[in-house]
Amino acid sequence: MSFGPIAISRRHVLGDLYSRCDAIDTVPVHMDNVEGELLGHVDEGLGHYADAFRFHMNEDLCKKLSAGHFTYSFNYQHSDSDEKVTGRRRIKLNAIFLNARKGYAKPIPKSKASAVAAAALEEAAEVAVSETAETMA
Repeated sequence: MSFGPIAISRRHVLGDLYSRCDAIDTVPVHMDNVEGELLGHVDEGLGHYADAFRFHMNEDLCKKLSAGHFTYSFNYQHSDSDEKVTGRRRIKLNAIFLNARKGYAKPIPKSKASAVAAAALEEAAEVAVSETAETMA
């Protein structure tokens, strides 16, 4: 099994937490939650990409991650213990979770959608007419 690190910008991974997150050494990467499969680890490579996370996982997962097949969620704790400031406290990452994106139904083209809707409307009209005829009889 070959492993290949992939570098992704911290801002892309962390989103709104970017400005609040402390620097990391090494953080485990799990699938879905803490009990999920341990996929690898992430660190901050201070080389050419100074503001990036390097994900050390198998090559297939790195390809899927770079193609956007996963969303990110986090397990973190607040690094400062000031109870006065609760809104924008600094955080320390404990783990990163990769969540598979949900598939979606392929949209029906408008011409087919209108034909399907017209057929459904016509069928509903026929049912209404037959129910009315039964009621009158």
